[in-house]
Amino acid sequence: MLPDVFGALANPARRRMLDALRQGPLTAGELTGLLELSRSAASEHLAVLREAGLVLEERRGRNRVYHLQAGGLSHVGDWLKHYEHYWNERLDDLGSLLDATAPAPGTPGAPSTAPRENPAERKNDA
Repeated sequence: MLPDVFGALANPARRRMLDALRQGPLTAGELTGLLELSRSAASEHLAVLREAGLVLEERRGRNRVYHLQAGGLSHVGDWLKHYEHYWNERLDDLGSLLDATAPAPGTPGAPSTAPRENPAERKNDA
């Protein structure tokens, strides 16, 4: 059975945990304090992330240190690739529309090619 990466990412607190772990390994206590979560809430979120294969737990004495396992996110990337062509088509359509509706240079409403005046320089001249 595949890990539920999407379910793990659905919660904003878990996404914030992953963002924090991008900077490097953190203890459960550091994550709890950083994200202002209760110990039980942090523990629950970390268990979900661990089961989804997004974090690795390392025991160091009495502490548990968590490491980001970004490879688990490959499931998300693989899934999103199936929809990439929709975005590319929409962006291409938008580009075509903008090209078709843009006024020709030199016509009213066309962007000016003259350098813009800096308002800060005008103050200094006064």
